[in-house]
Amino acid sequence: VRADQNVYIKQLAACTGIDNIAEAITLLELNNWDLVAAINGVIPQENGILQSNFAGEASQASMYGPPSQSEAADAAAGGAVPPTSSSSSSSSPPSSSTSAFCPSNSSSRHIVERQPRMLNFRVEYRQRTVELVLEEGSTVGEIKQILETELAVPVSKMQLKGWKSGDVSDSTVLRSLHLPKNNSLYVLTPDIAPTASTSKHRYSAQHSGLSRCSFYMNISDLTNIPVRHQQWEGWPASASDDSMTLAVSGISYPCHHLSVCRRSSPANSQEPTEECADVHMVSDSEGDDFEDASEFGVDDSEMFGMGSSTCRKAPMMPENSENEADALLHFTAEFSSRYGETHPMFYIGSLEAASQEAFYGKARDRKLLAIYLHNDDSVLSNVFCSQMMCADSIVSYLSQNFITWAWDVTKEANKARLLTMCTRHFGSVVTQTIRTYKTDQFPLLLIVMGKRTSNEVLNVIQGNTTVDELMMRLMGAMEIFTAQQQEDIKDEDEREARETVKREQDEAYRLSLEADRKKREAQEREEAEQVRLEQMRKEQEEEKEAIRLSLEQALPPEPEEDSAEPISKLRIRTPSGEFLERRFLGSCKLQVLFDFVASKGYPFEEFKLLTTFPRRNITQLDPGSTLLEAKLFPQETLFLEAKE
Repeated sequence: VRADQNVYIKQLAACTGIDNIAEAITLLELNNWDLVAAINGVIPQENGILQSNFAGEASQASMYGPPSQSEAADAAAGGAVPPTSSSSSSSSPPSSSTSAFCPSNSSSRHIVERQPRMLNFRVEYRQRTVELVLEEGSTVGEIKQILETELAVPVSKMQLKGWKSGDVSDSTVLRSLHLPKNNSLYVLTPDIAPTASTSKHRYSAQHSGLSRCSFYMNISDLTNIPVRHQQWEGWPASASDDSMTLAVSGISYPCHHLSVCRRSSPANSQEPTEECADVHMVSDSEGDDFEDASEFGVDDSEMFGMGSSTCRKAPMMPENSENEADALLHFTAEFSSRYGETHPMFYIGSLEAASQEAFYGKARDRKLLAIYLHNDDSVLSNVFCSQMMCADSIVSYLSQNFITWAWDVTKEANKARLLTMCTRHFGSVVTQTIRTYKTDQFPLLLIVMGKRTSNEVLNVIQGNTTVDELMMRLMGAMEIFTAQQQEDIKDEDEREARETVKREQDEAYRLSLEADRKKREAQEREEAEQVRLEQMRKEQEEEKEAIRLSLEQALPPEPEEDSAEPISKLRIRTPSGEFLERRFLGSCKLQVLFDFVASKGYPFEEFKLLTTFPRRNITQLDPGSTLLEAKLFPQETLFLEAKE
């Protein structure tokens, strides 16, 4: 890095607060070492950004003015200094924004006004959404104070969730959380029931074609009172069947007054039920303000949990389905048809396969198993599915942390099949627990955690709950699971480390055995080769000895010195320096001489017999010629020499 680049790095750090040198160098390189462009890439455009030095230094100089000597010295050292002003302003308090000197090139420096970074928050609470924009220097408590004003929820009863780092305290500064520019949070208020209200509405509906089921749906949409909690007054005594139309229900024409209020439930028995609506039914010919539910493809009984057989749509799951995967596909399709595409991702497969997916992978990949049990005969099913299972926060949380498996127990055959599966996978206790729940307590959401030796049901969530309570119970189960998962991860890591060491030791031992085996085999081969060579050598020596003895025995007797026949006396020097002497008849063939030499251990094939002077190779002569013909008479000195 050159000297001027060092200055750029220091100035970029002073202007932007980037302390990582590598990050600063990367940012400058991406901008071809244009310092102002690099600063503009870090500080948002709307927060007082310098123009690039390519726009001309003259305009910058006229805009900011020349720096003082003290400021230039501080800037060269890489430090940030406050902007200069008149002498009278030195005693005024500092501004909330920060300023720093940054060079636009190697010869001039200018002041960059840096505004605090702003963060966007989208906060969801029940049916409301609040958009917030705050400085990153704000605290979590300040967000809650704003939400208290917007939502009318006390800070003490408010739980702000959705932080990626987990739960945070009210004093936590947003900057310390390293948040992105856009964030999504949600508020939980488990101690606060939905607020009640009293209102009056006037509804105009076609008198004849609208059923009471569809009418309940319309009122639920406009008053936020679920059908299962609607308590009506003003219906004629003849209106006993919810499937009948308004025309035959006996209501007054053209106007009929009805009142609806929220029925108190066991879970909210201590809360007042003040939310009421006065409904004025007007029949006229101007049209129908409320469409029949069947036109939207939604069955009345399914929307309101009504049990009338005349309003029932297709079952969530076919009865006696042979294949569990096919049954789950049908369940998912029907669920989407009734409640929309936003719902948990149901596992398509058997309960055993879902358990394997959730419990029996690596510890880091394991999840909780959520078993959703649906029952169309329960008045709670529609509300639980549409408001709980399809809530964005619940769908997101289940998708991230759970394997969700579903089953429909409306039909007895399907319920019996479920109980059999639960007995096989979770034991008779879980099966008996499911049997104890009555129809109007469904649907159920079982939270199951896999353990080393067995599976444990952490929680059974019934249909009469709220989104906040459901989320709290899911998070509680997740906390228990996370603690167990950390132990399992630790045990698995230790086990894998032990197995790795054992595998390495086994491999080293195997390699050692392999090396010893190869060494032993090589030694055995070498010894066998030596034995073979020794055996061959002995056989060759024995063969040579046998040939020598046979030649020695076949030699004619040595003649006497006073023999009357011509005698040739030969003296033969061996390669070792010894001399062989013998008398031969002059009429003896050269073959007899060769046999004599071979009988002494110098075979004709390996040695040649030479005369001293003149030098002649006797072995090249005809073995059938006599000594006299070879001029080896009366005496001659010969020597043996190994053939090449």
